Amino acid sequence: MGQAAAMPFRRGGSYVTELYEWFRMFINECPSGLITLHEFQRQFSNGTVGNDSAEYAEQIFRTLDNNEDGVVDFREYVMAISMLIEGTPEEKLCWSFKLYDKDRDGVITREEMLEIMQAVHKMSLANAMAKHNPLTAEECTNRIFLRLDKDNNAIICLDEFIKGAMDDVWIREMLECDPSTVMVERSPERDPASTHW
Repeated sequence: MGQAAAMPFRRGGSYVTELYEWFRMFINECPSGLITLHEFQRQFSNGTVGNDSAEYAEQIFRTLDNNEDGVVDFREYVMAISMLIEGTPEEKLCWSFKLYDKDRDGVITREEMLEIMQAVHKMSLANAMAKHNPLTAEECTNRIFLRLDKDNNAIICLDEFIKGAMDDVWIREMLECDPSTVMVERSPERDPASTHW
């Protein structure tokens, strides 16, 4: 979904050095040490497809904000990035489950799934580089529910979500969050030679 991000990985340097570099870039963009929803949406829009990504950015922000205080601090941010890059498939799917479980009640309804799918679909249509998916948001939602809601109770619990996604490559690709979509872009006005991080 987002553009590919150039982010420091473990290429011979120590993990502490990488964390320092992440922190330096984070503080450069967010001198207060905190990202608000508005700042995240602005940065996310700059790094993806503009205003068409606002709804999806809000859901990602909500998922990053673990303590629900309305801001994302460096710890919340780097833990999510690290997990999305280096986590197990199950860990990545647990994080994605939180993205789809908008009301945080531990289950995903068809309406919640459809809202996220519509936001993703809207971004995909606006992003010429996105891989074209011939299915509509409604068709994707229906297909996912048909395959994951094994007990036919019109909700998907975490176990159904993970097991179903692990057993089906198409579903896993549809449900996993692309790490590049949660990375904030450095502002060109602060660093003309900057790249996405």
